[in-house]
Amino acid sequence: MSPHLGHPFRGPHYQPGPPPPTSPAPTGPPSGAPFTVTPASAAPAPPSPAAAPPAGVTAPPPVRRTGRVLATGIALSVLAGGLAGAVTGNWGDSPAAGAPVELPQANAPSTGAQQGSIAAAAASVLPGVVSVRAGRATGSGFAIDQQGHVVTNAHVVEGASDVSLVLSNGRRVDANIIGVDANNDLAVLQVTGTVEGLRALTLGRSSQLHVGDPVLAVGSPLGLEGTVTAGIVSAVDRQARFGDNGNRQSAIQTDAAINPGNSGGPLVNAAGQVVGVNTAIATMGTSSRSGNIGIGFAIPVDRMTTIVKGLID
Repeated sequence: MSPHLGHPFRGPHYQPGPPPPTSPAPTGPPSGAPFTVTPASAAPAPPSPAAAPPAGVTAPPPVRRTGRVLATGIALSVLAGGLAGAVTGNWGDSPAAGAPVELPQANAPSTGAQQGSIAAAAASVLPGVVSVRAGRATGSGFAIDQQGHVVTNAHVVEGASDVSLVLSNGRRVDANIIGVDANNDLAVLQVTGTVEGLRALTLGRSSQLHVGDPVLAVGSPLGLEGTVTAGIVSAVDRQARFGDNGNRQSAIQTDAAINPGNSGGPLVNAAGQVVGVNTAIATMGTSSRSGNIGIGFAIPVDRMTTIVKGLID
């Protein structure tokens, strides 16, 4: 298997390196670098669904109000909650024309929550993770809202005309590509029609990550849907080259096992909040068939939300 998580033997090179110096730096990796970093791909494999209980979406903390304003706010909150419950599961509804896209991000969990059960975090995330089939390429993705938008990597859907998603309950649905940012290796898909069994994941804040925080990588390595691997945050501001322009960008480094097929899947914290998009793995030497060696990279969710809002708008 190639270490690329999208098309076999295709995609931009991932090259680690120090932060850019003040003077022009050479375009290639330094001589004698112990490893290279590349996106990954996997050939299609039959789906093997991993069903999981549904999970909800965490709302941002309320704003304090007093007096008559507080009473009005409570009434509006109750009304909004009722409306949200009425449309849950209806992925055919789209936001009103011209309405701004909102992707709320939750604050980092408390210390007690960070020490919660890994099984509970995995169970809350799995219903929102999908396997992406794009032509001959496979990868992963995850739902970000109640309108059926799914985030994945640009190199997973590169050049594809037909895209389908395999949900955690084993159902296969079609999806359209509505936006691609190849320079940041991100793409947004839209589920077609109405479908049940897909839940939007809670977005966390990558700026609040610390080295040593526990994280989970969820996706479809080697076509095995619903696979969960655990590790820690190894670095929070690792400079690596990815995307079509090959510029150095800040990435989250993790030792959670990431393999071909994981690309586009979520990296989540112990509370089940998405903190990154799994994108690449480091490989020894120049071999394109190396697997995980404990060095994986994810696009920080703070940057992802900014880019995705632009792609949807």
